[in-house]
Amino acid sequence: MFHSPRRLCSALLQRDAPGLRRLPAPGLRRPLSPPAAVPRPASPRLLAAASAASGAARSCSRTALGEGKDNFVQCPVEALKWEERKCLILEEILAYQPDILCLQEVDHYFDTFQPLLSRLGYQGTFFPKPWSPCLDVEHNNGPDGCALFFLQNRFKLVNSANIRLTAMTLKTNQVAIAQTLECKESGRQFCIAVTHLKARTGWERFRSAQGCDLLQNLQNITQGAKIPLIVCGDFNAEPTEEVYKHFASSSLNLNSAYKLLSADGQSEPPYTTWKIRTSGECRHTLDYIWYSKHALNVRSALDLLTEEQIGPNRLPSFNYPSDHLSLVCDFSFTEESDGLS
Repeated sequence: MFHSPRRLCSALLQRDAPGLRRLPAPGLRRPLSPPAAVPRPASPRLLAAASAASGAARSCSRTALGEGKDNFVQCPVEALKWEERKCLILEEILAYQPDILCLQEVDHYFDTFQPLLSRLGYQGTFFPKPWSPCLDVEHNNGPDGCALFFLQNRFKLVNSANIRLTAMTLKTNQVAIAQTLECKESGRQFCIAVTHLKARTGWERFRSAQGCDLLQNLQNITQGAKIPLIVCGDFNAEPTEEVYKHFASSSLNLNSAYKLLSADGQSEPPYTTWKIRTSGECRHTLDYIWYSKHALNVRSALDLLTEEQIGPNRLPSFNYPSDHLSLVCDFSFTEESDGLS
């Protein structure tokens, strides 16, 4: 979530949120607390600067998992029902209280996320896929797509772009949302983007082209990296793929936030999704939060679930509503960063 989502604030965080690891903290791991038991932190979380100190912001990225024919053979049918899963997703949002929330595979925007999150003070944007596979499901709830929410009392929307990604000049079925936000307290601006690239083995070159198109769009939106950037998404790509390498070597000067949880600070997590389908068990690292390393710091990140916590039937389950894990990070501006308004 910057799930996935991630706050921007006028004062340094006085304490860690439940389950977040303050960086740097080699070897420190904290168990995840049950979402319902998490109290609301006392301090605000906005990405802003107060005098000489940089504030902290929480971003959360989450794959909501649209209703479809996903063949999760070890997951009870009841656990896949929306009425069951939506409560777990909303519990996570309430637990981690992101300033910004990025969601993928959202097909319940208008009947669930938008009305409920608006009551909590969020402003949302939804951009559906042109040809969503959710539409092939009987009694479907409409197309799935990406959604982006931010707290209205902390940010002002400067501009917003809905991007239909292209690959080799061809328009594709994958989308992105990119918004420039301004911190109300400090006036500083940054760009937040969410995307979901093409899935499946054999589409690596296609994903690479989509990633290049997204990077070009973000290059224009951030005025050549003058505006700090955070990108959340399900890239459907392991770190060995070309699209990952494009982001890692981009002129936008991006780094992957979750590498900072590794012992060497250079390795991605061993997995962000773990499921069992008819084709077998799949454990992959596909989800990332990229950020402008010249302008932003990662102050803390949510530890991923262990194998024991996930359980032998893997994801999703009655405890965890998606086949992908939520990513949650607290960001702050560097004390001196170029291009911040």
